[in-house]
Amino acid sequence: MSLGSPSHGFKHSIMTKKRKRQDDFQKVKLKVGKKKPKLENATTTNFRTKTIHLPEQLKEDRILPTNNRKLNIKDLLSQMHHYNAGVKQSALLGLKDLLSQYPFLIDTHLSNILSEVTAVFTDKDANVRLAAVQLLQFLAPKIRAEQISPFFPLVSAHLSSAMTHITEGIQEDSLKVLDILLEQYPALITGRSSILLKNFVELISHQQLSKGLVNRDRSQSWILSVNPNRRLTSQQWRLKVLVRLGKFLQALADGSSRLRESEGLQEQKENPHATSNSIIINWKELASDQQHIQVYENGGSQPNVSSQFRLRYLIGGLGTVDESLTSSESLKGFIEIIIPLLIECWIEAVPPQLATSVGNGIEREPLQVMQQVLNIISLLWKLSKQHDETHKLESWLRKNYLDDFKHHFMSNFPYALKELTKHRRKDTSKSVKYCTILFNNVDHLLLNLTLSDIMVSLANNSTLQKDSNWIEMIRKFVTETLEDGSRLNSKQLNRLLGVSWRLMQIQPNREATETLMKAVYTLYQQRGLILPVRTLLLKFFSKIYQKEELRSYRLRNRSRVISRWLAGLPLQLSNLGSRNPELSTQLIDIIHTAAARANKELLKSLQATALQIYDPQEGTMVVLPTESQQRLVQLVYFLPSLHADLLSHLSRCCIMGRLSASLAVTLIGILHMRSSFSGWKHSLADWLLNDMDYLSFLFSTLAGFSKEELTWLQSLRGVPHVIQTQLSPVLLYLTDLDQFLHHWEIAEAVCHSLLVITSRRQSFDVLQNAISKHLVGLTVIPDSTVGCVFGVLCKLLDHTCVVNESLLPFLASCCYSLLYFLLTLEKGEAEHLKKRDKLWGVCVSILAFIPGVLKLMLQTLRVNRVGPEELHVVGQMLRLLLQHAPLRTQMLNNAVLVQQIIKNITTLKSGGVQEQWLTDLHYCFSVYITGHPQGPSALSAVY
Repeated sequence: MSLGSPSHGFKHSIMTKKRKRQDDFQKVKLKVGKKKPKLENATTTNFRTKTIHLPEQLKEDRILPTNNRKLNIKDLLSQMHHYNAGVKQSALLGLKDLLSQYPFLIDTHLSNILSEVTAVFTDKDANVRLAAVQLLQFLAPKIRAEQISPFFPLVSAHLSSAMTHITEGIQEDSLKVLDILLEQYPALITGRSSILLKNFVELISHQQLSKGLVNRDRSQSWILSVNPNRRLTSQQWRLKVLVRLGKFLQALADGSSRLRESEGLQEQKENPHATSNSIIINWKELASDQQHIQVYENGGSQPNVSSQFRLRYLIGGLGTVDESLTSSESLKGFIEIIIPLLIECWIEAVPPQLATSVGNGIEREPLQVMQQVLNIISLLWKLSKQHDETHKLESWLRKNYLDDFKHHFMSNFPYALKELTKHRRKDTSKSVKYCTILFNNVDHLLLNLTLSDIMVSLANNSTLQKDSNWIEMIRKFVTETLEDGSRLNSKQLNRLLGVSWRLMQIQPNREATETLMKAVYTLYQQRGLILPVRTLLLKFFSKIYQKEELRSYRLRNRSRVISRWLAGLPLQLSNLGSRNPELSTQLIDIIHTAAARANKELLKSLQATALQIYDPQEGTMVVLPTESQQRLVQLVYFLPSLHADLLSHLSRCCIMGRLSASLAVTLIGILHMRSSFSGWKHSLADWLLNDMDYLSFLFSTLAGFSKEELTWLQSLRGVPHVIQTQLSPVLLYLTDLDQFLHHWEIAEAVCHSLLVITSRRQSFDVLQNAISKHLVGLTVIPDSTVGCVFGVLCKLLDHTCVVNESLLPFLASCCYSLLYFLLTLEKGEAEHLKKRDKLWGVCVSILAFIPGVLKLMLQTLRVNRVGPEELHVVGQMLRLLLQHAPLRTQMLNNAVLVQQIIKNITTLKSGGVQEQWLTDLHYCFSVYITGHPQGPSALSAVY
């Protein structure tokens, strides 16, 4: 082969490629008259397009509120993912500012806000976490529990992640988040207790994983941890964790429906009887099926459902069940882990030299650790009681922890706070060994009481001899504290009374119980006690009294302290008045309970103070709210004696308007039941009301005004409220509408009490004699009094009753005054127009039922003495009486008098043009009296 052949072949290949490239880019020549060929990549344009409008979406983006940096909520939330900590902190602060200006954004963007804010709980930058906590603190009060409930698993997951984080700062900030959630959403956060309680344990301890400890129980596998890298001391950190654990357990205990609100006065196993709720029964409503009584629901008993099944937690997610502390086994498991750790915290907090020397003080944190340790144990004891149906858990607690508690807690009991001076001598005269703690701001008394509460809950009647030493220490401390006379707050007293109650259950003998109750009564007698303290003391004594009443009569052993306490309650109620309505209500309830059980000491004291309690001016009954007034009205039934002075007070309470009309009616009914007219046997004569006192009460209430008030009314003349006529000596005093209706309703109850008296004639005679004695002769009488007296007279009147002739002129004058008032009412007097129907009805009834009243009233109509205005009223009155059917017979019997009056009126009006009212009067007389229509001229001829 020649040497030139390779180069020749190479040149040939280059020429071939160049020719192909030229072929690809060769220009196509177009010919004239022919269409241009379509390109391969040509776009088809034979289609139509339509626009899509999303006005709401565009509108939302345009009107989203912004902060001062012109950033809306979407912009701020997006910045939460920025790598720079400063940007995230600025976004959180901007978000808080934006949501404070536009709160409605919280509801619309709640899901995004919570997911972004909770995600930074574990951020490595402390400033970002601080801003997140501040934002959560701002948001929590504005978000309801039902709103955050669907998102709470996410919040709880981030919180748990922060609590178990390896970084110490994140752990510390997680406790701040927990504080916010415990305050705003206790039910939701305690629903995740199985996870969070484990997190609490891991915050202060760690689990030993060495091979030698594999087979040991879980209580010994956890030990307190020490982290030298933490900015806080180990004791300070444990204190922070223990405080939050105490709050968490308190929320868990408060959320349990089977625990009482008062931790010191909770129901014990020895006293399963609960206090029943009082039911107010309205017999009229009950008879008409308008009121339904739930007997068992108000009886104090609660259903005790013991079931192995449990409903799934609503927001647990994915079907998981939160174990929490809802079973005795899970509670025991947590107690086995936490109690040894708490004992270690106590040993670390209490200096060893306290047992021998008091020269060295301790700092604040150890002292507070001691209080938190006891507080947590106390809460665990409370939670254990709801699972301890058969006392098994109580026995388990005593068996496992009593010895440790006695050794570590009771060795230096009681703990006291003392000020050390430079020259201090050791006091060896004290019989009680005191452990001195030098910090003035710590509640040493509450610490001792919490410890006492824990210890006495581990004792019972069967273990009294074994525990006598430390029980006696606690008993002596409690007695000295009560007798000390120092001011106790409600929290301290609550614990103190709880320990006292438990001690009385453990050792129920008379001597020990009386000693404790005397000490409590010494505290009760102090002046100036605040309401919560006074309330706790009342509940304590009331509970003891009720327990005594539950015993059989043979075994009942009356306590002298309780008898003295009960006897002093009525006087306290009288002195208290309306200064503290809540406390007065509590006193009334206790007094009512003891009175219903015929406690002699209380009834004697109640009788002595009844005049003060039921005083119509400033008595307890008239100054308290309606609910308390009702209880005091019911209390009247139990009074041993109802003398005349007390009945006078009760009558004034009814008519003065200080009691509602319904309560006044109830009081009248109660007094009727205490009277001899209610059908009681003669064996109860000492308990019954005196008949004359009872009838005097009824008339005083019917009159509606006291003797002093009626005397004062006699001096009124020429005032708008007094109606004066020229034909009647009786002037009407116009009462307010409310007073009138109140008086009218009470009068109906009085009438009913008089109607049930067997002898109708006797009750009628008593009434008309009282009217003659107290009302006849008065010149100014209230309109309500006249109307009520008329109404009762008409209802009592029957064929056996004889009306006293001396009473007729008074009735006639009152009747004319009432009719004159009704006929002169103007449309503008709306308040008095509402009285018209009631007063007109009783006037017509009295004229129809007592004929002599109509005759005397017609005889007093001397029209020649009246002016033109009253003459017109007389004419209208006669026309209405003629037209009224019930009076038709009486008017016919007095036709001569009526005819003479009309003649006198016609004579007086003969000088001028005859008015329409006179024409109507003539016509009515012709129709209803003469029997056929006649003109005025014919009537004049008759005259």
